[in-house]
Amino acid sequence: MDNQQLLDLIDRMTLEEKIAQLLQLAAPFYEGVEDEGQITGPMQAMGITDPMIASSGSILGYARAAGAVRVQEAHLKKNPHGIPLLFMADIVHGFKTIFPVPLAMGCSWDMELAERSAEIAAREAAVSGVHVTFAPMVDLVRDPRWGRVMESTGEDPYLNSLFAKAFVRGLQGDNLKEETERVAACVKHFAAYGASEAGRDYNTVDLSERQLREYYLPAYKAALDEGCEMVMTSFNTIDGIPASGNEKLMRGLLREEWGFDGVLISDWGAVKELIPHGAAEDEREAAYRAIRAGVDIEMMTSCYVHGLPELVREGRVDEALIDESVLRILQLKEKLGLFDNPTRGASPERAAEVIFSREHRDAAYEAAIKSIVLLKNEGGVLPLSPEAKVALIGPFASSGDILGPWSWDGSTEDAVKLDAALSERLGKDRLIVAEGCGIERGTDEHLLAALKAAAEADVIVLALGEASEMSGEAGSRSDIRLPQAQLELIDSIAGLRKPTAAVLFNGRPLDLHGVYDKTGAVVEAWFPGSEGGAAVADILLGAVDPSARLTMSFPHSVGQVPVYYNHFNTGRPLGAADAQVRYVSQYLDAPNDPLLPFGFGLSYTTFGYDGLKLSSDEMTADRPITVSVNVTNTGARAGTETVQLYVRDIAGEVVRPVRELKGFVKLELAPGERGTAVFTLGEEQLRYHHSDLSFGSDPGRFEVFVGRSSLDTLKSSFILKEN
Repeated sequence: MDNQQLLDLIDRMTLEEKIAQLLQLAAPFYEGVEDEGQITGPMQAMGITDPMIASSGSILGYARAAGAVRVQEAHLKKNPHGIPLLFMADIVHGFKTIFPVPLAMGCSWDMELAERSAEIAAREAAVSGVHVTFAPMVDLVRDPRWGRVMESTGEDPYLNSLFAKAFVRGLQGDNLKEETERVAACVKHFAAYGASEAGRDYNTVDLSERQLREYYLPAYKAALDEGCEMVMTSFNTIDGIPASGNEKLMRGLLREEWGFDGVLISDWGAVKELIPHGAAEDEREAAYRAIRAGVDIEMMTSCYVHGLPELVREGRVDEALIDESVLRILQLKEKLGLFDNPTRGASPERAAEVIFSREHRDAAYEAAIKSIVLLKNEGGVLPLSPEAKVALIGPFASSGDILGPWSWDGSTEDAVKLDAALSERLGKDRLIVAEGCGIERGTDEHLLAALKAAAEADVIVLALGEASEMSGEAGSRSDIRLPQAQLELIDSIAGLRKPTAAVLFNGRPLDLHGVYDKTGAVVEAWFPGSEGGAAVADILLGAVDPSARLTMSFPHSVGQVPVYYNHFNTGRPLGAADAQVRYVSQYLDAPNDPLLPFGFGLSYTTFGYDGLKLSSDEMTADRPITVSVNVTNTGARAGTETVQLYVRDIAGEVVRPVRELKGFVKLELAPGERGTAVFTLGEEQLRYHHSDLSFGSDPGRFEVFVGRSSLDTLKSSFILKEN
């Protein structure tokens, strides 16, 4: 249908039918799902009637190829205008083939890999009947207490923006109507959900508009610039107004300033949550504020269907606002080709062919390999010696709980476990496995078995971490150390004084006290996905060289949080030439710097840097400079080095961070090989939001840092001059 035909369709709809298009309901409301649409309990309490369901616009959380066809066909028989349903789901890091969680994917610094992972996730979801995925999540994250950091790619706005674009490209492709094995992307959570106070989910966010624009908005904008079709509102307040009712943010900034004309959807229940937030007295007022803000789809509450008809008839809400929302929803359905092909890519035959295929699993393996970060390796504990007898001990030794939150249709039974992968590679006679303890509890019996296994081994691998439900949505933690039972296990094993490596499966940066200081090697595996055990085994055995680099800092202790690399200096910075002993910005009981900074990661080889060179010591708006540095593989094996470029504006109209990532280059180098990383740095990369929110650069001196991490660099400088 063309746009005029869609407008004509809207003209034929009653007010109630139009409002029902703005309603998103979960699968149990619909005929054709496995429970045959039986609505009980809280769903029945919503007061949703059959005519509302028949006219509703979208279904949430259902993805079964045959069932999706059945539900769509049953819906079209009842819908008075033949308008198909949109099927939406949270396909965050894979459908059946599960990739590493996004925070882990961020550590790959690999945009092609990210795009490929999204393409595979889209294919498996689309053949299962999904049209829209609630991804990518691009919230900037600085507080590891917040469980949802695992859904983001980290603490840097530049890197997050690159990943946002890559994920959108992978999910959507070039033409949603023709590419039926792609899905529409929905960027979330707009806006600044990652800044929730105290790292507590659903909590308040209070930022200046300048901070919001400078650090938190760029990745959302990048996703939209890449053509992302949908935006999801966040649960939090912005400047004291909940996002789902924030007219300035949604209709002002998103719609008018940025020109976004796609679909805006609330998060689950967020429209009705305007009431407990204190922004609306009742459901009618919540509906009024949300529709005024431009929220097109209300997810899983019924404020719109119960409140908007009366609001329109009273004249408080212009029916044109509802027509706008309906048009955007219908336009998305047309872009997806649903009017011509309502069941779109859903195909049981194709699903059986592609879902969890060897090709997809191989891609998940590659992603896991490139996402695993080597955090420590003292004394050559890793890679494991080919002749060594290995004791694999810990709650994750045999566990399939390595997929992480938002794994959708992923199977822990199908996940490659670490013990199986090591046994296959080492042989059963060289591997001893013991649980040692559970995630949060241990017994003397388990500990004794672990100590016995460790005593018989040459080297010990401890498989430790968080259960998947300990992070993700509603997974906030005030204590981000490993559970006490695991710390006690480490302590007991450390007493044997044998070479020990810890492998961590988790969804957030941890406080590593009791781990980092008591083991010779530490491997951050994150939640590595379906092929995680195989990837970790190959990293441990040195079949591949670890190359990942952190995109979120690991705190020295939780008391430092939030701790992030691109912070501001202070008037009394620690380490200044004239710093006083006590009266500087510091902790009395901990360092200021994190334990492990942004950009950090080790390899089984070593790299040396020299010859940092700038093409000029002056830059103008029309004359960029070239930055180059020599990198040499000084070790005995091949490896990949991620060379990172940072810049500091020494004196701005608004104070600038001590460092900001502006580029990176990956160099693959053989032993003894020397390569050169080359960057082009232009004036546009030096711009920022000033106090009046104007966006530009300030003439003056800038420092350039190039190196292995945000805290391990060579330094030079240049002057930005006005033309």
